[in-house]
Amino acid sequence: MRLLIGSDSGYAALIRAANEFHEADSRSPLLVLFGSDSAFPFKPRPSTILVPGMPAGVIAAIPALEEFGIASRLASPLGLPGCYDGPVTELADAWLRATDPATREGLHLAVSGPDSTISATEDLARRFGLTVTVIPAQETSA
Repeated sequence: MRLLIGSDSGYAALIRAANEFHEADSRSPLLVLFGSDSAFPFKPRPSTILVPGMPAGVIAAIPALEEFGIASRLASPLGLPGCYDGPVTELADAWLRATDPATREGLHLAVSGPDSTISATEDLARRFGLTVTVIPAQETSA
């Protein structure tokens, strides 16, 4: 299973990676967690995909991923409906704590976003004994 975590500037890279992972192996479970300190670059919608272990009430999803059957959940400190109230890495921590050890055993984390999100995800990976890959943000041409 793969858990992709992203925030703010990592949105485009996160969506690209999620689609690539899904195309490469659509049978392997994939969960995308995305957070933003401001408005999301899309209109969140309630998910139709069940994610066991997700905190109660956290149902907001990324429509572009939901259309392809990719589970996602959102985090925001703005008190938005259906979103986890706090940073995306706290949501990831809550979900990881709620999952059984067998699920975590084969889990691989990937992260995209600002340095603070990357650092917090690396800390999370260390605490749970997981590997983490940094997905470079969308490159811009000079």
